[in-house]
Amino acid sequence: MNSEILGILLMFFLAVGLAIPLGRYIGQIYSNEKTWLDKIFNPIDKIFYKGAGINSDIEMTWKQHLLALLTINLIWFLIAMFVLTNMGWLPLNPDHNPSMSGDLAFNTAVSFVTNTNLQHYSGETGMSYLGQLSLMLWQFISAGCGMAIAAVVFIAMKERTTEKLGNFYFFFIRSCTRILLPIAMVVASLLSFNGTPMTFEGKDTITNLQGDKIEVSRGPVAAFTAIKHLGTNGGGFFGPNSAHPLENPNYFTNIVEIVTQMLIPLAMIFAMGYIVKRRKLAWTVFGVMTIGFLLLTIPTVISEVNGNPAVSHMGISQPMGNMEGKEVRFGSAASAYWSIATTVISTGSVNSMHDSFMPLSGMNQLLGMMVNCFYGGVGVGFLNFYIFIILAVFISGLMVGRTPEFLGKKIEAREMKIAMIIALLHPLLILSGTAIASYTYAHNPETYASWLNNPGFHGFSEMLYEFTSSSANNGSGFEGLGDNTPFWNIACGIVMLMARYLPIIGPVAIAGSLAAKKYIPESAGTLKTDTSTFGLMVFAVIAIVAALSFFPALALGPIAEYFSMY
Repeated sequence: MNSEILGILLMFFLAVGLAIPLGRYIGQIYSNEKTWLDKIFNPIDKIFYKGAGINSDIEMTWKQHLLALLTINLIWFLIAMFVLTNMGWLPLNPDHNPSMSGDLAFNTAVSFVTNTNLQHYSGETGMSYLGQLSLMLWQFISAGCGMAIAAVVFIAMKERTTEKLGNFYFFFIRSCTRILLPIAMVVASLLSFNGTPMTFEGKDTITNLQGDKIEVSRGPVAAFTAIKHLGTNGGGFFGPNSAHPLENPNYFTNIVEIVTQMLIPLAMIFAMGYIVKRRKLAWTVFGVMTIGFLLLTIPTVISEVNGNPAVSHMGISQPMGNMEGKEVRFGSAASAYWSIATTVISTGSVNSMHDSFMPLSGMNQLLGMMVNCFYGGVGVGFLNFYIFIILAVFISGLMVGRTPEFLGKKIEAREMKIAMIIALLHPLLILSGTAIASYTYAHNPETYASWLNNPGFHGFSEMLYEFTSSSANNGSGFEGLGDNTPFWNIACGIVMLMARYLPIIGPVAIAGSLAAKKYIPESAGTLKTDTSTFGLMVFAVIAIVAALSFFPALALGPIAEYFSMY
């Protein structure tokens, strides 16, 4: 067990150690400073600009940034819908997998364009290679969009007065070509050399030890898996995701994949400090996020390592902890660590089945997505945290009787209204969706019997988890839920759309509004936002506004299930 704990420490500190220099590099890229890779990537960037007819030197207002984002996302959604509903006759389909139905294609297209990657299908049987490649492309694009929008907010946070906040396409292209693509190529190579398939051939036929012939699905898995983690996308090439032995063959690939998914969300924090030239603020943000991450991770690891009390009461020893739904290759501790990292980071990939975790572990996984700002997804994780910074500054200002200011800009009624709307949107989408699903099932359980394999407290948790995952743009699931139905496909699709774009529009609008205001130099009465005291204030606001909003729902699900076991 000690070796498993050492493995967890290695994965965390390796991610932090790589994120710090990467954050500086990202900051240099968005600041348009010279880097040693310019000779390689400048010509590539120019090809994209010329082909798309883009002048990357024209700066945009915050409204123009959002218009560009929404327009190109709509185009990509329509392309994704066409591919998914026509896979049956399109090329690169050696296994002759069928096209998707309209409602499933809608859910899948929305899911990958919004960086959620919620999957109501099994990849090896529900997708052609062309479909998988198109989804892999959206995993680059959606991650690049999130990073580009975060760059807009970073530029707006600079100590100046302006309405021009850089060029969206400049940030987007650079995110894809200079950050996502080269790192994904390295990660894909590491996975491929360690047993992850990378081929366009169809299923392979093998003979097992019993002499039976079995068809094994394969494909361009290494490339898909690399960007799924790097871009905090999480979509699995195979149904079991990274619990599948071809998608995650051994403990080394497990380390590579979990470090990769944490890399950019951590790096973006340090990139913000570099761009704004406030490194102490970056470390304060990192500290608050890390405290939240550890408060969810440590109890989950302990709970899974201690095993299932119901099994212990039967006199059965559990030396490896609660191993139901987990891979022996990774063990209970490393699986527990992954489960919190993937829900906090908003990746949504799994190397074990979250449906089989202990009730309080499931609650911590839910809380990671409900809070949705401890590291978070690439780019948008900081945007969610930015909302809580604005709320904390305003509340702190009221407490000390001073006009709230953040980085030299006054926070007024307009910014507060937007911040509160965005802060309350997440609970609204999750709780209203769960309420509708619960009402529908409770009033006609025979018709909707296929929804739940586990009626009762756990069944409620399954429905709550599905809407939480959709709203947090996470994509993982309690897989006891029968989710490939018109209700779940359409309802989750709508939630993913609203939860992706409204929380982007809000922070960008606030940042744009503050950037246009007159800069006020720091004085003795200015509230310092790079101190541990302010960090604790932000954490308290997160706990009150975000976590406590969900307590009644958690009490009906995982907490009630926990007490029912004793």
